[in-house]
Amino acid sequence: MPNKNDMPSIQQRIGFIAAMVGMFMAILDIQIVASSLNEIQAGVSATPDEISWVQTAYLIAEVIMIPLSGMLIRWLSTRLTFVLSCSAFTLASVGCAMAQTIDQLIVLRAIQGFVGGAMIPIAYALGFRLFPPRMMGIIQAVIGMIATTAPSIGPTLGGYITLSLSWHWLFLMNVIPGILASVVVWFNLHIDEPDFSLFKKIDFTGLLFLALFLGPLEFVLEEGPGEDWFASTEIIIFSLISMCSAVAFFWRALTVDFPIVDLKVFKDRNFALGTVLGFIIGIALYGLVYLMPLFFGTVRQFNSLQIGEIMFVTGATMFFTAPVFGKLSDKIDARYMLTFGLFLVGLGAIMNSTLTTESGYEHFFWPQIVRGVGLLVCILTATRLAMGTLPDHEISNAAGLFNVMRNLGGAVGLATMDTIRDFRFDYHWTQLIHAVDTTRDVVVQQLYQSQMQLTGMVSDPAAAAIKQMAQRVMLQARVLSFNDLFLILGVLYLCAVPLMIFMRKPESAAGPVAEH
Repeated sequence: MPNKNDMPSIQQRIGFIAAMVGMFMAILDIQIVASSLNEIQAGVSATPDEISWVQTAYLIAEVIMIPLSGMLIRWLSTRLTFVLSCSAFTLASVGCAMAQTIDQLIVLRAIQGFVGGAMIPIAYALGFRLFPPRMMGIIQAVIGMIATTAPSIGPTLGGYITLSLSWHWLFLMNVIPGILASVVVWFNLHIDEPDFSLFKKIDFTGLLFLALFLGPLEFVLEEGPGEDWFASTEIIIFSLISMCSAVAFFWRALTVDFPIVDLKVFKDRNFALGTVLGFIIGIALYGLVYLMPLFFGTVRQFNSLQIGEIMFVTGATMFFTAPVFGKLSDKIDARYMLTFGLFLVGLGAIMNSTLTTESGYEHFFWPQIVRGVGLLVCILTATRLAMGTLPDHEISNAAGLFNVMRNLGGAVGLATMDTIRDFRFDYHWTQLIHAVDTTRDVVVQQLYQSQMQLTGMVSDPAAAAIKQMAQRVMLQARVLSFNDLFLILGVLYLCAVPLMIFMRKPESAAGPVAEH
């Protein structure tokens, strides 16, 4: 383990790059199946309700593992934890590709998400543990670029692979990078020693409560919008399990000598506020990746490759601006940069709050650039503000907590967006349908024109013309509901700016990475 002001060795830098590869795979696999669910459904003979669990199982398992990573690192060491995680992730990926039934695929996706979840906080923690404060800007820029681009390109890459090869390669593509990352980390990243005696101290009761808290919570957030929330008995039961387990988990974590997750790190004000900001960042990071394809798929009827070409702007913006803002973060107070980032994300979202049924690439180009820069700045500075003032022995645990809060922010954001979208769609439909009055000349004229066009094509042209007009009203209501969501997201980010007032001033001009 190098001195805080020393550069890591060549071996450690190579190991760090390998860990970044593992983190990229784990984040990418959350979304890579999103655009290929129809092909996977046909391949394993699943129903539409069953196939959604290919993503849900991964997310639930991952969100349970992420906060456990700190404990595993103390017990097994950073190197062994990563290698076991990456190796098991690779094997689970092969299993997913070989799955013959939907049940097998769901179980293997859960295993894949669980074992892969440890690689994300390990990569974050290594950035702080290996590199000196003067390097934090560029290191956090690299991590931020991976964390933002992986979910952005996931659906597009998945759609391209499925069209070019088959859905099996969505999982088989992990094999070679997984093997290489495991081998490279094992031989190059020996920075701490395992303490196997800690196994006897592990609070397995707390682990059970954590799983029963986060697992059902993720399930409720994933399935709630589709089940009309508490109209579903299943949602009520899982909500109660999650609530009761949450109380039990927090009680155990605050009373036992060796908790499964150490919550005392929240005493650090910057970390506590940083995780709140991480939660908010997660809403945009996953929410915008969800909203844009949904808009283009339901309103414009674009395919996955067309959507990917449009969304490429965000990824390209982050890629090319990461080094610039990484360097700037070493010279500018991170609080000011985070304020700038939150403002840009909010502005970029509001710029897309005036969409129409014809909106396409040109309407999303500049908003994506603005949001891309804002998201990148938010991620690299929020992480730095949250964990930069912590001592080394708390970094691994803090990285797990920060990442699980960001993922939960994404889950809560998606569930909330689905609910708001349905509510606002009903509202706009009700408002618009009153304007379709057959006493108005323009309505009568439109119906007549449609009826004439459909004559000879359908058995009842009059009914078909009315149905066609209803579909046009429905489409307009859908677009207006998307506009409402972009506006709400923008306002949320602008309202988060005042949180900067409560953040501690960084201890050096280079940012808040204190030397311990």
